[in-house]
Amino acid sequence: MSLRTPLGRVRGLGSAKHGLDHWWYQRMTALALIPLGIWLLSSFVAQIGNDHDAFKAWLGTPGRSVGTSLFLFAAFYHMKLGVQVVIEDYVHTRWINMTLLIATTFICVLLGTASIFAVLKLAFGG
Repeated sequence: MSLRTPLGRVRGLGSAKHGLDHWWYQRMTALALIPLGIWLLSSFVAQIGNDHDAFKAWLGTPGRSVGTSLFLFAAFYHMKLGVQVVIEDYVHTRWINMTLLIATTFICVLLGTASIFAVLKLAFGG
């Protein structure tokens, strides 16, 4: 017994076997962002009133710079996955769809890399 329609069996259409991975990555990045976001927000709130040098000293420890970089990586990857779903669901013209997907990937990689570079520059005394 098959759950596929007769037309689907004839055409051979079905799952492309990539939707579950995409869904799983989006859920895992969301799960990672919860503790990282709480930690980062509480750490930033604790830094209120400190000057730039105190913030650089705070960010200069390996654990804090790595944690901040992990947050940024997870946030930009999660954003890319979410925007990709919206584009795939609501943009039906093929060339616009592909253009937006490529632009989204490029923008997320560019902004994520620039953000992590800024964290590392501050952490290493830039």
